[in-house]
Amino acid sequence: MKNDTLKKITSQRLFLPIFCLALVLLVNVITTPNFFAISVRDGVLYGYIIDIINRASELVILAIGMTLVVSSSAGTDISVGAIMAVSAAVCCNILSGGERAATEFANPLILGFLAALAVGILIGCFNGFLVSKLNIQPMVATLIMFTAGRGIAQLITDGQITYVRVDSYKILGSSFPGVPVPTPFIVAVVLVVVTAVILKKTALGMYIQSVGINKRASRLIGIKSVMIIFLTYAYCGLCSGLAGLIASSRIYSADANNIGLNMELDAILAVAIGGNSLGGGKFSIAGSVIGAYTIQALTTTLYAMHVSSDQVPVYKAIVVVIIVTLQSPGFERWRKSLTKKKELKLAEKEAA
Repeated sequence: MKNDTLKKITSQRLFLPIFCLALVLLVNVITTPNFFAISVRDGVLYGYIIDIINRASELVILAIGMTLVVSSSAGTDISVGAIMAVSAAVCCNILSGGERAATEFANPLILGFLAALAVGILIGCFNGFLVSKLNIQPMVATLIMFTAGRGIAQLITDGQITYVRVDSYKILGSSFPGVPVPTPFIVAVVLVVVTAVILKKTALGMYIQSVGINKRASRLIGIKSVMIIFLTYAYCGLCSGLAGLIASSRIYSADANNIGLNMELDAILAVAIGGNSLGGGKFSIAGSVIGAYTIQALTTTLYAMHVSSDQVPVYKAIVVVIIVTLQSPGFERWRKSLTKKKELKLAEKEAA
């Protein structure tokens, strides 16, 4: 009876992602005794855990868009980090009125935000057109903006870091007055809920999975596969634009060289760690969100253990390889074969 219960628990899709996140957090109990300590300073929550959920917000947002892209097109969008930089550059340039630094808005804040999101969607549509209509491999199609995106951001800002030193602009990357929870976390939660509701309450989620499993068969039964793939890339662009706004608000500036740098790799890893197949088809938004928090928890853990920033990618890569291997189909087949051998041996002993 206990074995059956254990098998039922371990066979759940989110078991391994949750287990991996719990394992990373458990390490912190041993290495950093005050890891789970939370304090309040000036009405704002502080602590390692708060830092994880705060800093992971951009990655969570990117992982949502990346999950839909991977599911529908069986490919990844490697331009999300560059889109973040372009969106941040557009927003700061509008708000500063083209000046290098601004202490007051030259244009309404909402205009800057909407322009940044519109640019993200526009670039996402460009990527989606190349993938869905021209049938270009997703990685090759998005490589265009991956390569050119930061150059475009540099052109927008004239190769300079554009500063917007206005308190209201910093709220998106910090917290609302009187609200102890970081604003980026609130934005990420809202986006997760909205996306989940759209996918669950409409047939869009089923269409995305259907197209990812077999695009040709989906088209034959009446699903517009080209449109579905196009929409997922547009939505990924929107998510990237939003993540760019948060990243820019954190540092109240547009730094084209650093905003979103290497974030596309973490977003892809978050999808993989979340138990989603990079070959398209069925997906789990919850799994990708857990994967994003796992990556950020790992990064925070390494910093808490006083690992230098230069060495962090090495340790992170090792842990990620282990986690992805544990969730791979090959490892699962090997584990099941071992279980069957043990069951056969037990059966033989009982028969004897």
